[in-house]
Amino acid sequence: MADRPSAAPPDSAADLAAALAQFHRLVDPEMVAELQPSGPATVYTPWLTVWLLVYQRLHRNASLQTAVAEFARVAPLHSSNTRVRERTLSSNTGAYSRARARLLAPVAEAVADHVFATVAAATPPSLGDRRVFALDGTTLALASNDRLRERWPPGANQHGPNTWPICQLVLAHELESGAAVRAELGAMSGSEADSEVAMATLLLPRIPANSLLMADRNFGVFGFVHAAVAAGHDVPVRSVQSRFEALKRSAETAGPGRWRLRWTPTKANRQTDPGLPADAGVSVWLHEFVGFSGQTLWVATTTEASVETLADLYAKRWSIETDIRQLKTTLECDALRGQSEDMIRKELAMAMVAFNSVVQVRRIAAERAKLPPRALSFKGVWSLVTILLLSPNDWTAEEWQERFEWVIRGAIQRKLPKRPGRSYPRTVIARRRKFPDRPRKTNDAS
Repeated sequence: MADRPSAAPPDSAADLAAALAQFHRLVDPEMVAELQPSGPATVYTPWLTVWLLVYQRLHRNASLQTAVAEFARVAPLHSSNTRVRERTLSSNTGAYSRARARLLAPVAEAVADHVFATVAAATPPSLGDRRVFALDGTTLALASNDRLRERWPPGANQHGPNTWPICQLVLAHELESGAAVRAELGAMSGSEADSEVAMATLLLPRIPANSLLMADRNFGVFGFVHAAVAAGHDVPVRSVQSRFEALKRSAETAGPGRWRLRWTPTKANRQTDPGLPADAGVSVWLHEFVGFSGQTLWVATTTEASVETLADLYAKRWSIETDIRQLKTTLECDALRGQSEDMIRKELAMAMVAFNSVVQVRRIAAERAKLPPRALSFKGVWSLVTILLLSPNDWTAEEWQERFEWVIRGAIQRKLPKRPGRSYPRTVIARRRKFPDRPRKTNDAS
């Protein structure tokens, strides 16, 4: 992440050198300093704090002690502070903890947005001249404290409320590269629970203009489709059969399994979304077809796409499921340590930086191998990145180029296996009990 001079590579490595220079610009210290200036004697500058937060996330939620130890190792290369250079700085975590608190959440989110834009712009569109994004939602369990429970209430069951605050996320991942737009946060439970559709609407301005937004049935409602079109996007969204049949009754037949409709809001839509204009309406095509899984799909789209195109897109929609799994398990976002809403926002923004940094390395490796980026394992590339790339060192430009080349070669070897003919239907796997069931002893009454 640190800026370094570029080596003068041979002509055969010109593309790699350009990609390497772009990688170094992902998080620019000058950009962070402009967003949040700090004094000349500051040890944990906003940029170093950003880097350490990314380091923690890339190293699977590393502790503050681990981050401070890493800072003590590399800081003399990147700080003019006398205590840092003489290595007399305290190894306690208090100063870093206060620096994390000082870092402004809007600055962390601006860095995340900048990194996403850089990574996404480097990948060519996947459908003609348009980028395709898959949208989905998920939840995170947060630390148990009253402040977080007030903002993100826990769920409840027949025994009463649970302990852990539950934060709901809506995410958008580019279908081709996997680059992730900064997630939108909301409450899943409580009297002021946020709907996924309302959260997805807030996400729309972060998505590059003129994109195609692919979403599942929970987003297949008028409010989301209208908001997406108003933001300059098009959508194919799945629908539940009952809603699809209701729309079809007002539609005009446009071929086998295809209808044309001017979709207008119902009275219930206007009650849910009172901000809809009086003349709100969207032109859509309705499609009913059998997908690659053998399941009947009911899809509404605002673009005149063929059934084959829609079927191919929805065959790839599962990619966002694996992207979410990488965020929650590989980068351990399901174990955020923040004790306040502000810190949760910063941690999640830096998780997006960490995720997109790995995606960038994977993209460069895939380009070298002439493969789609998703043909390479995210976790395999992540394992290489954590070892080498994002840790500042005092290498020369030539040494950095050599190590980067080694990482790219290793990433190319992390190909996902192709297993044609195998099918893994979605199933619910029962949670394994930690302790075996044992018959309870009862006292004999005799």
